[in-house]
Amino acid sequence: MQLKVENITKILGGNTIFANLSVEVNLGERVAIVGRNGCGKTTLFKVIAGIEQPDEGRIVKTKGQTIGYLHQIPMFKDITVFNVLSQTFEQLHEMKARLTELEQMMAINMSEKVLTQYGDLLEQYQLAGGYEIEAKIASISNGLKITQLLEQPFEALSGGEKTKVMLAQILLKQPNILLLDEPTNHLDLAAIEWLEDYLNYFKGTVLIVSHDRAFLNNVVNKILEIEDGEIWVSKGNYDQYVRNKEAKIAQQFAEYQEQQKKIQKIKEAIRRLRQWANEASPPNPDLYRKAKVMEKMLERMDLVKKPRVERQMNLQLKADERSGKEVFLLNHVSHGFEEDFLFMNVHLPIFYRDRLAIVGNNGTGKSTLLKILLGELIPIDGEVKQGSNLKIGYLAQQFGQFNKEERLIEAFRRDVSMTEYEARHMLAQFLFYGHDVFKKVEQLSGGEKMRLRLAQLMVQQCNVLVLDEPTNHLDIESREALEEAIEKFDGTIVAISHDRYFLQKLFTKTAWLENQQLTLHDGPFEWAKMKQKKLYNE
Repeated sequence: MQLKVENITKILGGNTIFANLSVEVNLGERVAIVGRNGCGKTTLFKVIAGIEQPDEGRIVKTKGQTIGYLHQIPMFKDITVFNVLSQTFEQLHEMKARLTELEQMMAINMSEKVLTQYGDLLEQYQLAGGYEIEAKIASISNGLKITQLLEQPFEALSGGEKTKVMLAQILLKQPNILLLDEPTNHLDLAAIEWLEDYLNYFKGTVLIVSHDRAFLNNVVNKILEIEDGEIWVSKGNYDQYVRNKEAKIAQQFAEYQEQQKKIQKIKEAIRRLRQWANEASPPNPDLYRKAKVMEKMLERMDLVKKPRVERQMNLQLKADERSGKEVFLLNHVSHGFEEDFLFMNVHLPIFYRDRLAIVGNNGTGKSTLLKILLGELIPIDGEVKQGSNLKIGYLAQQFGQFNKEERLIEAFRRDVSMTEYEARHMLAQFLFYGHDVFKKVEQLSGGEKMRLRLAQLMVQQCNVLVLDEPTNHLDIESREALEEAIEKFDGTIVAISHDRYFLQKLFTKTAWLENQQLTLHDGPFEWAKMKQKKLYNE
């Protein structure tokens, strides 16, 4: 046992997040914590990390264990990314400074005492990896694709870049226990795969909160589900958890039905005993006593909970009219800035009912390519054609089209003719209930904004969907609802995504952007990935 959560209770704002929650994590385990948004996953992480204290219970760690947890982005002013990462080795820097002092003392007076001190400290410095600092920073930076950021001021970075730098800092500290809250957010495919490899070789213990199902499949060997403030343990990866959960619900439902039948029989027996007792002349006290005994038996019975079926987003994407056979065509298209091209000589035909995924690392120009397809950008060179009768629904990665002061229901009704009652009924299908619809758009979380955009897409009746990272900010249940809707959609879909589970499940063609070239593979993601590796290894 490396970490034990022992009977903890946490109350926030008068609401009990969890009560008497207990779980053990053993040395070397890779554990995912899953559950609906708001179930307390991040709160549990904060309690484990010691950032927040439980109202009851305690966290027990093996002596000497250190925890690395990325929970907030600190302020670093007037300091480069390299220096932020270098701060990880503060103890080694102090040793280096002391070695320099001793060298200066030896230059003046080569005493045996100073020489011994210097020799001992130098040996400690070498054993602690003092001469490997830059190599370690370079290795982690290369893996997370932040090498080009090392000389930049930390405060000038985007939110995503800062997150990657702080993840790099935590990995450099090499703690015994890693707490990773949505670690694949802001990472491209190459960085995600690098992180998977790193975690599989990491000797410590890893706890993860993530909605990335492929990442969970490749990394974890145990899943803890939080539901109604209780933890349920499933051994294996995410796919095994899904199978175990289905079996658990089926068993629980069977036990619930069986108990309900038993309860009804007992209630009927009690009713008959009372009826017979009343009809007897004189009334029969033995029958009354039997009825009372059976009532007490009912009161003492441990009731089996009825399995709760969570309300899911109800997304139905319909294409009322079909488009022409040729939807988009890019012919010899090049784009970039002066001599720094993003991509060159791209040829990309997209036809009716194609399911095309555009993949590649960050910065290769995927979103730019989408904007060229949509006519929002004019390329430096080449020909762009759009087919006939296109009704395009575009889901952008950024939510710039929302007016922050607008209410959610106003934003939804802006471009559609719909009464408030109809709008509220529609929004309820996207899990916006009651006063939720009157929230200001600026108050919405990333997941809520994404659900609002999907609701808008549903009423637009598009025959072409252009999606830029559609699963970002969505929990697993909402991702599955989106996947189900896309599977049933009778139109054309072009999407950018880093969600490998989503890519593999839905897309039959893959356009891969790499080294300024676009290669079209007539197959799903994993097949295209294999072909792409062969292409660049030959």
